[in-house]
Amino acid sequence: MAGGDTPLISVVIPAYNHEKFIGAAIDSVLGQTVADFELIVIDDGSTDGTAAVVQKYDDPRLSFYHQENQDAFNTINRGLGMARGRYISILNSDDVYTTDRFARILACIKRQTVAGVTPEVVITDVSPISDTGVIFSDPDFGWNLWHQKNRQTYFASGDIYTAFLKGNFMVTTSNLFMTRKAVEKVGKFCSLRYLHDYDYIFRLMLAFPQRVQYLHDERLLFYRIHDGNTLGEAAIIGRRQDQQLIAKYMAEAVPQEFRRRIEAGADRLVELGDELHEVQYQLQPDVAAGVRPAAAMLAKSLRTFVAKKIKRN
Repeated sequence: MAGGDTPLISVVIPAYNHEKFIGAAIDSVLGQTVADFELIVIDDGSTDGTAAVVQKYDDPRLSFYHQENQDAFNTINRGLGMARGRYISILNSDDVYTTDRFARILACIKRQTVAGVTPEVVITDVSPISDTGVIFSDPDFGWNLWHQKNRQTYFASGDIYTAFLKGNFMVTTSNLFMTRKAVEKVGKFCSLRYLHDYDYIFRLMLAFPQRVQYLHDERLLFYRIHDGNTLGEAAIIGRRQDQQLIAKYMAEAVPQEFRRRIEAGADRLVELGDELHEVQYQLQPDVAAGVRPAAAMLAKSLRTFVAKKIKRN
C-alpha cells in the first residue's frame, strides 16, 4: 500500500498491559495472506512493557499511539475514528487471527454479493486458547460447552438475532469484521465495561437485517482464555449488564405497541429470579440451584406471550 492510498482493511488493536501477548496479536495481522491493510495500535495507558514490544516493529502499515487509560470502549472508538479502510476489523491485544482470516472473510463477502445479499458484517467461529497458545480442544471443557450451547441455538432457530438473545456466540470484539458503512451508521461503542461487544452486535443486526453473516464452519480467530480476561469479582456486574441488554434487545425486536409489555415482563422475570434465589437460599441453602426450573417456566410463558402477539399482528 503506497503512502496516502486508502487501505482495503483497517485493523484496530486496543492494547492494555498485554506485553506477553501483543506480539502474537500483531504478528497475526502482519502475516495475513491479504496484505492491503493498515494496523492501528493504541496503548491505553499500559503500565507494563506493552509499548516497548509494539515499538520494536518496523512496518509502514503499523501506526502506534499512546494515551492515558480510558478503558477499552473509548480506545476502540478512537481507533474507529482513525480508520481509513473500506473494511474495519478489531483485534484485542491478547487474541490472534488465523493467517487466512481476511482472505476467507473477503471470499465470503464476494460469494454473498454474487448471490444478491452483500454482508455488512461478518463474524466467524472461534477457537479458545491458553496463555501459551494451546487450543482447548476438549469438548467437555467448560468454555466449549457454553459456546456449543449458544451455537446449537443458532442452528435450531435459524435466526441470528434469536440466537444472540440466548448467548454471545460472537464471543469478543476481536470477531468483528465490518464495512465502513456499518461503522458509520451504528456509531460508537457504548460505555458498558464488559459487554460493549454484545451491545454492538445487536445494534448492527438492527441496522442491517439479514446482512450480518456468521461463518459458523470457519474457525478464523483464537480467543485467549486467561486470568486477565475473566470477570472474576465483576461476575455480578457482568450478569446484570447481560440481563439489561437482553431485556432491551428483546423489546427492540417486537412491534412498538408491545414493547412496554415485554420490558415490564422482562424486568419482573429478573426480580422474580432474585426473589426466588433469596427465598430458596434462606429456606434450603444446600439446594438453592432449585430455583432454575421456576425461572425457566416464567421465561417460557413470556416467550409464548410474545409469539402469540406477533402472530396476531
